[in-house]
Amino acid sequence: MSLPVGDRPRRPEWMKVRAPSADSLYGDVRKLLHSQHLHTVCEEAHCPNVGECWGRGTAAFQILGDTCTRACRYCNVRSGKPQGPPDPDEPRRLAEAAARMKLRHVVVTSVDRDDLPDRGAGHYAATIRALKELLPTASIEVLTPDFAGFEEQALALVLAERPEVFNHNIETVRRLHARMRGSKANYARSLQLLTRAGEVAGYPVATKSGLMVGLGETNEEVVETLRDLRAHGVEIVTIGQYLQPTPKHTPIDRWVHPDEFGSFRDLGRELGFNSVFSAPLVRSSYRAEEQRLSADANR
Repeated sequence: MSLPVGDRPRRPEWMKVRAPSADSLYGDVRKLLHSQHLHTVCEEAHCPNVGECWGRGTAAFQILGDTCTRACRYCNVRSGKPQGPPDPDEPRRLAEAAARMKLRHVVVTSVDRDDLPDRGAGHYAATIRALKELLPTASIEVLTPDFAGFEEQALALVLAERPEVFNHNIETVRRLHARMRGSKANYARSLQLLTRAGEVAGYPVATKSGLMVGLGETNEEVVETLRDLRAHGVEIVTIGQYLQPTPKHTPIDRWVHPDEFGSFRDLGRELGFNSVFSAPLVRSSYRAEEQRLSADANR
């Protein structure tokens, strides 16, 4: 049940972010992305770190359009029926933008496309190829959906292009998974996808996942999820505070204190993750290059 507006917890000081600096790269990045008609999860999901990340000249690209075939209760990305097939020119435009930004690490994510026979896996593969052609020295991270019903074939298509990081977010704890993500998603399937990515790759791909807190889970359930992820071979994990994007989305259950995030980080390290980023404003793609480098150093 949603709390009345007056009873909802107020945003604490540690969740407040600064506006983009006038002398940062924010405006240049925004202009470039819009001129190339590219989507980013930074804008589509109303990420609180957009000012910082774009101000540093980085961004997380969103492919396969701006309309998702699912309607997760925490996500601000538009939901509905996508119009037409993926844009075949999108991989080229994305790679050109990444090259102009001189990115050393490129994050590519997407909406869910359950309407496509391959669930969008072929478009991921084409995007990786375009990036490797124009930015051969950059590392590539893909943050994929679960490819429900096409998992094995999708993994083979995507991992044949050898991205350095394969990311699929578990998002929330087992008890809340179906309620928050809907009937098309499955907690066990997400875990299995992460395990199979490492097995299918045939090279040392880093597997990664992330979850939000503040959706109604307990700290004990967060610990259980971390143990599940580690047991399924995940090397990199991110933990951040859920933010309610609009009044129609799931309300925030609690503001998790930075000290609790520190405890999650310590536990993650004890469990054997090679990289753990856990803090209120952490998102899956936040400082993704640092996450990868941290994992590489601890392998």
